[in-house]
Amino acid sequence: MADKKFYQIIEKTLLGERLSSDDCLVLFEGDDLVALGAAADQIRNSFHPEGIATYCVDRNINYTNVCDVYCTFCAFYRPPGGHPESYVRTKEEIKEKIDELYSLGGKQILLQGGHHPDLRIEWYENLFSWMKTEYPDIHLHALSPPEIHHISKLEDMPYEVVINRLHQSGLDSIPGGGGEILVDRVRNKISKLKVNTEGWLEIMRVAHGLGLRSTATMMFGHVETLEERVEHLSSLRELQDQTKGFTAFICWTFQNDGSATLRVPTVGSSEYLKTLSISRLFLDNIPNFQSSWVTQGMKIGELSLHYGANDMGSTMIEENVVSSAGTTYCLNEEDLSVMAKNAGFLPKRRNFFYELV
Repeated sequence: MADKKFYQIIEKTLLGERLSSDDCLVLFEGDDLVALGAAADQIRNSFHPEGIATYCVDRNINYTNVCDVYCTFCAFYRPPGGHPESYVRTKEEIKEKIDELYSLGGKQILLQGGHHPDLRIEWYENLFSWMKTEYPDIHLHALSPPEIHHISKLEDMPYEVVINRLHQSGLDSIPGGGGEILVDRVRNKISKLKVNTEGWLEIMRVAHGLGLRSTATMMFGHVETLEERVEHLSSLRELQDQTKGFTAFICWTFQNDGSATLRVPTVGSSEYLKTLSISRLFLDNIPNFQSSWVTQGMKIGELSLHYGANDMGSTMIEENVVSSAGTTYCLNEEDLSVMAKNAGFLPKRRNFFYELV
């Protein structure tokens, strides 16, 4: 059973006081999930008292699965050099996917891929410009910090130049992918060749300074300690204090079906709800929290709306990365509406900026 200090910290956050890192660690070490959920629900309601659960209709497009950073948790990538299952999507293939999205009323694309050593910055500029010409009202949510770092290394260009060029070509916002755990000890174990903690944070800082908004993420439940989860959350909160550039926070559990080289068991839904709740209490400067039904399924997706989440994410018409690790939950717009209603909320569609549409 959690001790007295645990409940004092919960009371502290309900009184509007900012939690310290030590406070956050005490919450992680506690075991009263009901108390955490009730507090997170109250904080969620203070941000969003309207009784609405939002969602977005968008499509995930992975432009390539070729990648040369070999993350141990990833079952999606294929190595460079002509692997028979490798691909780079053509404009015709991408157009077919966007047309399907538009037929469903969506106008946002989440575009991410591997670190392909042969795709230079002009390739991305050409693709983005073409997409904006073909679909002038599309919102292009694309290229996580590791991908931007990869382009920066290939071109020997500062982050600011890379991001500005991509922005001028059509980039509208940046997904928070590749954050995993923002502690280099962890990153050196699971994604040694990927951008380090300082680089990930700096890319987001530069993007926010150029007027681009982004999301923040955390993939947990692998080799990190509880202290390192706290360090990750602290880094996000500190950057948000500086820039106000994060629109939302999304956390999910590492998924392991044995196809990735990282050999750790997948943590359960209670650990997901606990981490979601604590994140809502600690990240007092990020207004929106997304439910991770993609990894947790519909029932936990509903429950998460009472553990700090106010948003159900997106329909994700196509999802390849998480599903490559064995997780195959897939919901359409009607499913998301049912999920919200079952949890006692009114479902409303939104855009990337959390404006109702």
